[in-house]
Amino acid sequence: MKAKDVSRALLLAAVAVAALCPAAQGQVAGALGPGDINAGASRVYVMVDKTGFGHPHAVVGRLREGRLAIAGRGAGRLVIDLRTFLADAPDARRYINLKGEIDAKTQQDVTATMLGEDVLDVRRFPLAVFDVDSFTPVEASRRSDKVQYRLDGAIKLHGVRRPLRFVAEGGPDRGYLHLKGNFHLRQSEFKMRPYQKALGAVGVADVLTVYGDIWIKQ
Repeated sequence: MKAKDVSRALLLAAVAVAALCPAAQGQVAGALGPGDINAGASRVYVMVDKTGFGHPHAVVGRLREGRLAIAGRGAGRLVIDLRTFLADAPDARRYINLKGEIDAKTQQDVTATMLGEDVLDVRRFPLAVFDVDSFTPVEASRRSDKVQYRLDGAIKLHGVRRPLRFVAEGGPDRGYLHLKGNFHLRQSEFKMRPYQKALGAVGVADVLTVYGDIWIKQ
């Protein structure tokens, strides 16, 4: 086999591994050190419930960067790129257990509304930042090698900064701490008005459930 063909085969193999192994994604740009978050593998999911008619939505987005280390002060930060948010992608609906699939046109319309100036307004506020003051283990699972962690800090979204505290669970996975957790967020507390149309007959709930699926290099 020629050298060029070998190189091409190795590249295809690397792409296949990255697709099959989330923990391998996001490392091409540079090596990750302990505490660095693999932004390419990590995801944020949001459950957007409905009011009135319509249907609930599942949203998926990516991190721009992040770092998180066990510490009582200055544990790290997670920077979420709101411009990457997509509504009702099949993987997002599966992750938060919403049945059925949404057609491509509806996905595009809901995504455009979500990113527009009436909701997230990503032109003015492209990022959400969670500054983590402390990240500490609180309880080990008796049934697995996973540990519960408490995260305390503040999140800045849509120009508004508010305190945030929640508990997540994680365990070792292929050289990473794979951390999963969720919390509730009220849109109106961040000066966002829950979307409505048809005089309120169709709309979304004020309270969202945000899920983090984070890969932290060990």
